[in-house]
Amino acid sequence: MRGLLSFFRGLHTVSNRQAKRKAGIVGSRCGLCGTQSVNKPQPRFGLLFDIDGVLVRGRMLIPAAKVAFEKLVDSQGQFVVPVVFVTNAGNCLRQTKADQLSHILGVPITQDQVIMSHSPLRMFKKFHEKCVMVSGQGPVLEIAKNVGFKNVISIDMVRESYPLLDMVDHNRRPKLPSSPVVNLPKVDAVVLFGEPIRWETNLQLIIDVLLTNGNLNSPHQPHGIPQLPLLACNMDLMWMAEANSPRFGHGTFLVCLENIYKKITGIDLKYEALMGKPSELTYHFAEYLIRSQAMQRQWKLPITSLYAIGDNLMTDIYGANLYNRFLEERAARKNPKAVAKVAAATGSSTALPGGEEEIDSMWESELALPSATSCKSILVCTGVYNPNAEVPSDANRCIKETVFHGHRDFRFDPALVEPGHIVQDIAEAVDLIFQQEKFVPQ
Repeated sequence: MRGLLSFFRGLHTVSNRQAKRKAGIVGSRCGLCGTQSVNKPQPRFGLLFDIDGVLVRGRMLIPAAKVAFEKLVDSQGQFVVPVVFVTNAGNCLRQTKADQLSHILGVPITQDQVIMSHSPLRMFKKFHEKCVMVSGQGPVLEIAKNVGFKNVISIDMVRESYPLLDMVDHNRRPKLPSSPVVNLPKVDAVVLFGEPIRWETNLQLIIDVLLTNGNLNSPHQPHGIPQLPLLACNMDLMWMAEANSPRFGHGTFLVCLENIYKKITGIDLKYEALMGKPSELTYHFAEYLIRSQAMQRQWKLPITSLYAIGDNLMTDIYGANLYNRFLEERAARKNPKAVAKVAAATGSSTALPGGEEEIDSMWESELALPSATSCKSILVCTGVYNPNAEVPSDANRCIKETVFHGHRDFRFDPALVEPGHIVQDIAEAVDLIFQQEKFVPQ
């Protein structure tokens, strides 16, 4: 955890002037720079925006997003409230995503306003010097090095070195018998950034690495060896692009990997860490960035409320509600009389004092105390969520199978997939938030 502070300090390294130029904004100021006039209202809240299904569908801007950002950005190109974009995408660098958002929204976005699903990997320093194999698409080697890994190999590198391992596609099989081209170092851990292009290749080679304990010159040993550490980013089962229905996400790939591994070994695949929404880790990061923006603008009032706007019940809403539960339980632990009340309301045993306090102290030492006391969830109908979908008539049917599309390792809890509000789109969400906060930008 000790590396978190330096990580967050490094988030503010991009020139706002550069972001403004790329966004095509004309004016003397940009998104986060400058001080706030005492005559302008100072917000007590911050906004966490999902991207796919909320702002865009694939490469297409959702029209309501333009309307919303006209209210969120003033005539000088400054945001009137702190804003962070929280995406489970993991196939590009944070700066690249910021540039994409700047272009499509027409407002200056800097990388310190963006959290990718792989951003928390910077804190896993015990793996940074080890040899890790990475899976995904896009510049995976560059992404891995950007978040701190020093010794990285890709699936393609493994396939080129061991051409006999990838045999599903007959057209890609080697024509002649071959031996390993290059002896790669032993793999110490596996990092999954996002869904790959050739699932059969990645599934096969990841299983090979796991069942040989990282030594691909050895045969499979499905029993009797400890599993290599596995770190996975982005648990979205599905996501919304231009098509009328959701598309497979990295969560679907993880389902395949987990089931293949268990079918072969008879035991569950274990993760060293799961990152991205709905993990609380991502929301801790987001709260810190919201707080940092308020400090940059020299707003004196603390940011006490967060609003998370998303289109996916199992990631955006679940994650926001989970973090809200964390904030409530943290407050309850500091007020013993409220512990039983929160535990009863949330059905959670973590409201009780114990090991959680040690975890809290680690976060607080790195990020300081969160100023937020609540994280409210708002569901939009422009993405994965379908307001017209049929609800099972038989309540006794297995709701976990019929409703819960979250990751295997996240406990199903109906309260966590219940949004605070359901609105049509992001423009309605912003109007609702401004109304609830009695906030009138000037």
